[in-house]
Amino acid sequence: AREFKMACALSLILSLAGFVRAIAFATPIPETIAVTSALSMIVFISICLGAILPLFLKKLGVDPAHSSTTIQVVMDILGVVLTVVVSTAVLDSPIGQELVAKLIGSQ
Repeated sequence: AREFKMACALSLILSLAGFVRAIAFATPIPETIAVTSALSMIVFISICLGAILPLFLKKLGVDPAHSSTTIQVVMDILGVVLTVVVSTAVLDSPIGQELVAKLIGSQ
């Protein structure tokens, strides 16, 4: 439960920081939404994975110290995949384009 709360808090903080940075550099709103959403998901998943993987490795009889390098590799790959999937969903899908149009139209 504590890790879940920490994942939510850090995702929110880093997403807000990413959003502010994107706005400061005049990134278009659709791209800002896509990148900020992907960032939030990546941070949340990495924290949850970082909490679970050592326990899983210990249960398998593997030294939990190996989890740090495993998490780095998995999150590098997963980060790229999540960014591509979220960006495609937000920027190229009809639903994503409709949602972005509603967000931009409401300003």
